[in-house]
Amino acid sequence: MELKVIKMNIPEGANLILGQSHFIKTCEDIYEVMAGTAPAAKFAVAFSEASGDCLVRSEGNDEALAEAARANSLALSCGHTFVLLMSGAFPINVLNAIKGIQEVCGIFCATANPLEVVVAETDLGRGIMGVIDGFSPKGVEDEGKLLERRGLLRRFGYKL
Repeated sequence: MELKVIKMNIPEGANLILGQSHFIKTCEDIYEVMAGTAPAAKFAVAFSEASGDCLVRSEGNDEALAEAARANSLALSCGHTFVLLMSGAFPINVLNAIKGIQEVCGIFCATANPLEVVVAETDLGRGIMGVIDGFSPKGVEDEGKLLERRGLLRRFGYKL
């Protein structure tokens, strides 16, 4: 087994959800969830098939995001995984709906941070072992940073 670290390309202003799924209708189902949950969002999903043709399948409403999702999926080359990129919505807006899709097995991360994916490669193929999402903590928030965080949540409209 060989371990590799794959850097994900998240376009400026976009967020990424990385997950595992088990069926070819993943792209269509994620498209429907995105269109129904965040209709104003731009998005694209790429799904790596693990049997049959073993192709990267994709759907979306934004070609630049679709191109980036496909490139990320090919860079990973891990079967039964999906890369969803979105702008104009945050993962928090759609994550529970994505997790509720029948064929979605799990979510590795949802982020806009720099992202590295730890991939194991064997004779059979490749699989995601985990993710490195952003940077390590530099300390503990003080009163000023606490107030800043609370203000940010209110500016985003997530708190009163």
